[in-house]
Amino acid sequence: MPVDNNAAIEVTTLSWVPEPAKGLVKDLRVRWALEEAGLSYRIRQVGADRPGYCNDQPFNQVPCFTDGKVQIFESGAIVQYIGEQSEALLPRDPQRRIRAIQWTYAALSSVEPSVQHRVLLERVWAEHDWAQQSKPMMDQMAKMRLQQVSDRLGDNEWLDGVAFTIGDLMMITVLRIADRAKLLDPTPNLVAYMERGHARPAFQQALADHFEAFEPKGEAA
Repeated sequence: MPVDNNAAIEVTTLSWVPEPAKGLVKDLRVRWALEEAGLSYRIRQVGADRPGYCNDQPFNQVPCFTDGKVQIFESGAIVQYIGEQSEALLPRDPQRRIRAIQWTYAALSSVEPSVQHRVLLERVWAEHDWAQQSKPMMDQMAKMRLQQVSDRLGDNEWLDGVAFTIGDLMMITVLRIADRAKLLDPTPNLVAYMERGHARPAFQQALADHFEAFEPKGEAA
């Protein structure tokens, strides 16, 4: 479903990011959820100088979301809200519903912090001696968390054991960060799991639209 400039739903995105960050900015999570739910949306691009934006997002980050009824920041909260409007993302069965939500929190709270920190040590803080000294410890922590996810996933197609949910959406976007840092090599089932997510038409459309937002106006994507 293409972006619709007249849609009621609005998602904030960045107008520019450095090349290594493309494909990882968190508006991708929201775009993907909206595509899975079949909901049209428009984008509002914000730049480095975004006066007043902290009234919408106190940490001056993206994404923010509004549909005319609610306004939300934080990608996990936004994706859960979208999921509540689509059984394709959040099952109505009480146990399966809460299982999907718990994996969303697990992706953001138990896995992403160590993975993200490890990537920052490699990509942002690499010139600092303390960063080099911290790498072995953060490698160990990130790989431990990823192995735990790998063990739990096993040979299942999705974390739910039944169908794709918001928990998978969020976990796969975290694994994309880990993949950039070559942290998935010891867990081939996570690589295959991530690739199953990448193969979903909704993800492919969301990723294309995510990249197109960074193209100079008037040029093809």
